[in-house]
Amino acid sequence: MAFFVHHFCRRFSTSAVRNVAIKHVTVIGGGQMGAGIAQVAASTGHSVTVVDTNDDILQKAVKGIEGSLKRVVKKKFADKPEAADAYIQSVLQNVSTSTDAESVVQHSDLVVEAIVENLKIKQDVFGRLDKAAPSHTIFASNTSSLPISDIASATNRLDRFGGLHFFNPVPMMKLVEVIGTSATSQETFDSLLNFSKALGKTPVSCKDTPGFIVNRLLVPYMMEAIRLHERGHGSKEDIDIAMKLGAGYPMGPFELGDYVGLDTLKFIMDGWNAMDPENQLFVPSELLNKLVAEGKFGRKSGEGFYKYK
Repeated sequence: MAFFVHHFCRRFSTSAVRNVAIKHVTVIGGGQMGAGIAQVAASTGHSVTVVDTNDDILQKAVKGIEGSLKRVVKKKFADKPEAADAYIQSVLQNVSTSTDAESVVQHSDLVVEAIVENLKIKQDVFGRLDKAAPSHTIFASNTSSLPISDIASATNRLDRFGGLHFFNPVPMMKLVEVIGTSATSQETFDSLLNFSKALGKTPVSCKDTPGFIVNRLLVPYMMEAIRLHERGHGSKEDIDIAMKLGAGYPMGPFELGDYVGLDTLKFIMDGWNAMDPENQLFVPSELLNKLVAEGKFGRKSGEGFYKYK
């Protein structure tokens, strides 16, 4: 009976969200992910405001978007330079920046957060924005590893809160994981699915479980490769070659770990291990911990499992 009542209330919520047409988007965070999300939204006719703590970050974000668009038009308008310039300008006209998040969200249909993977910081941001945003505004986090329900708990719009997990680089990667919690209304979830499709992406529906779909499969795979190497059952080079040639993967697990960032990999595993310490898939790795402690994060630091020039 309780399940029926919950399902009925969720489906026929009296929330202000009724298949909201998302036109105005606020992206919190002007880093690589935030700029990528802003670019694809602006490219599909949405009005986008990128918000960050200072103008230097925001200027870098806009330059990054412009640079990415220039790479896009090389293929899209190979022999039409005027059309290429017009396209870039039309997209950039849809992008504005601000350091005043509370003011910006007052006119937003959707707020997408793409900041540091720190639960307390995300909760603080959404807690402040919840007081300023209109009742119809949908909130979404781009987190790759933190529970959406924990982030949403800082707000009073649990039915209008979900996850939109994009993949890097956002303009190139077609997938978006759309995450609903037990409190996310069907109207909100449908709006997030439709928004993802409007961006030209392919959305998949996910439950609010650790890692959702992709990372829940991918991170334990990388960790098992590390453990295999730690046990002396294969060199990192041989394991990478085996997975590329035997499984058809574009990267081996060690190459992929270096690309993702070993500090990011450790952060995810530490969080999952804290939530479920009995799960053998989430057992930490001494080798991974050692590399991160030495500042060897992978490609971004110049060295991880491999060295990079």
